[in-house]
Amino acid sequence: MKKQILSLAVVALLAFAVQSCEKKEPKPGEDELTLGNKVDTLTTDIEQAKDSAVIKAENAAATAKEASENAAQDVKDATTKAAQDVKEAAKKAAEKTEAAAKAAKDGTVKTAKDVNEALKK
Repeated sequence: MKKQILSLAVVALLAFAVQSCEKKEPKPGEDELTLGNKVDTLTTDIEQAKDSAVIKAENAAATAKEASENAAQDVKDATTKAAQDVKEAAKKAAEKTEAAAKAAKDGTVKTAKDVNEALKK
């Protein structure tokens, strides 16, 4: 029995010695990044940022284009309305001028008749 315990102790010591002598290479964990992994991560981050910036720039350009088109349409609508307003104002002015000319003519004719009758008397 003494031999068995001694043999078991020797086996345990050998096992311990073998474990101590094994070369253990540290495995990079998820938190530990190698230089290559860091470069890859940074490259990916830069590409994503660039893509995001390009998308934002494209969206801004589309928004600016839409705003320009809306502004152009607003100017066109305002110009058309102004032209209509001028046309209507000119028409009203012409009608008023025509009415004033007719009134002046009627007044002149009436005055001429009055003068004519007064001369006859």
